[in-house]
Amino acid sequence: MGIALAGPSASAQEGNLTVELNKFEPAEGAGCRAFFLFRNRTGKAFEGFEMSLAILDGNGVIDRLLNIDAAPLPVARTTLKLFEIPEIGCGDISEILLHAIDTCQPQNEENTDCFPMVDLVSRAPADLVK
Repeated sequence: MGIALAGPSASAQEGNLTVELNKFEPAEGAGCRAFFLFRNRTGKAFEGFEMSLAILDGNGVIDRLLNIDAAPLPVARTTLKLFEIPEIGCGDISEILLHAIDTCQPQNEENTDCFPMVDLVSRAPADLVK
């Protein structure tokens, strides 16, 4: 089972954006479908939110980089997003590393550094880490 990097109280902190890897399920073909929940407690809506993720295999070796676009993220809401991870089975993913947040743009504001406000949690068999 994955480990929650931030404890329950930290992931619920006002001002944070919690990214939760909720579950995996096999995708059609040889891929894996990842279900992510985005809990936006920042007080701002995001019109841009793109992350770069490194997918590590069962040996801890980077299998691929995956860029995902999770926008829009409404204020004070939890949003479900599904992403396909091609050509790797769910059981072969040991860890997902948040490599970078390429775009983090609050509505009507300039792009900003969201890395410090993001909390990561995993309920899936793979860990989600910074």
